[in-house]
Amino acid sequence: QVQLVESGGGLVQAGGSLRLSCAASGGTFSASNMGWFRQAPGKEREFVATISRRGGSTDYADSVKGRFTISRDNAKNTVYLQMSSLKSEDTAVYLCAASPYPTIRTAPGAYRDWGQGTQVTVSS
Repeated sequence: QVQLVESGGGLVQAGGSLRLSCAASGGTFSASNMGWFRQAPGKEREFVATISRRGGSTDYADSVKGRFTISRDNAKNTVYLQMSSLKSEDTAVYLCAASPYPTIRTAPGAYRDWGQGTQVTVSS
């Protein structure tokens, strides 16, 4: 299993930017496809972005395409989510997750290990 700790959340004005980080330990980070999800109060967990083990493949939710960028640094066991042009509807707890499957996935059920999340609040 991989232990995951997110950081970088906070309060930002609409149109602003934030970079989230997710530090991994206790497992083989470089062997895991990684994903970012978010969950707003009263809503289901929602896929945001995913990246393959070596970073060669990525996928994004339509709602964040062109605004968010996922990346990873296997030497630092860290995955990032650069968020730009933030909107109030981006407000949520953002969680990173590790998947053992060989291909990138968008379904939460494909991810085995989860962090505790970091709060992102976008004020309008």
